[in-house]
Amino acid sequence: MELSADHIRSLQRYDLRILKSLEHLMERYAIVPAEEIAADTRLSLQEVTYRVRNLIDIGMIRYQAVPYTGYALLFNGYDSLALHTLSKKNTVGSLGCRIGEGKESVVYEAMGLGTLVLKFHRVGQRSFHTVRKNRDIIPDIGHCPWIFASAFSAQHEYHALQALHQLIPVPVPIAQNRNCVAMTEIPGTTLNRCTVSDPEMMWTLILSHIRTAYQNGFIHGDLSEYNVMYTGTSPVIIDWPQWVDPSHKNAFDIVSHDVNTISTHFRKKYAMDISLSEALETVIA
Repeated sequence: MELSADHIRSLQRYDLRILKSLEHLMERYAIVPAEEIAADTRLSLQEVTYRVRNLIDIGMIRYQAVPYTGYALLFNGYDSLALHTLSKKNTVGSLGCRIGEGKESVVYEAMGLGTLVLKFHRVGQRSFHTVRKNRDIIPDIGHCPWIFASAFSAQHEYHALQALHQLIPVPVPIAQNRNCVAMTEIPGTTLNRCTVSDPEMMWTLILSHIRTAYQNGFIHGDLSEYNVMYTGTSPVIIDWPQWVDPSHKNAFDIVSHDVNTISTHFRKKYAMDISLSEALETVIA
């Protein structure tokens, strides 16, 4: 179900109390018994039962009857908690349309003091163990770790953007809460969807940005033509949740994969003669 501004606005304080209760009780339960929610929120069981029906209807939580009756927070509910907090802090004034979706995130347009992009990290249940294996920073927390892994993923990306936005072109981070990162909008399109007028210059700039990031402690970890934006004048590197430090045990393989992937795009699309070994030497020398 699509994240809905109307649904978020409709939430009353008892609804929010139940969502927050589920958020922390899911460290102990995969499915939270209604009695536990009632005890934690200090609401009557009757009130909880009434409230959860609406939260189920709007896709924020789910009900499960086996092996016992209980409820679990869904990503729409977790997203809504993050957005509610950012709204209270006056970071976000209104939610716009979904403008993108990746393997582990959904992206919405929003308005704050200007146009914003909201990236909701959604490390899925099925992919969690693979993600954790590949990303050392994500711990195995609680009975529903994919929810908490999404918050760690957002924190990880936000940290990179904070460190890098004054060094290389990346989205400027505005705020982060739970699994959501609010950042500036980047006008333009990704490299796979456009033809640049001067590919030699573009390649040189991208390689320079990879080098600067590397020298300052960041290897992107998932670099490709799909996460480099072209603004008409310069490349902007987006999507940083998988970054690793150059001291990582697999750092050389990871940065090699980044450079090889993006150089392959330029070799195929623009018939450029690029030496991977020379490009790598430029980055890590």
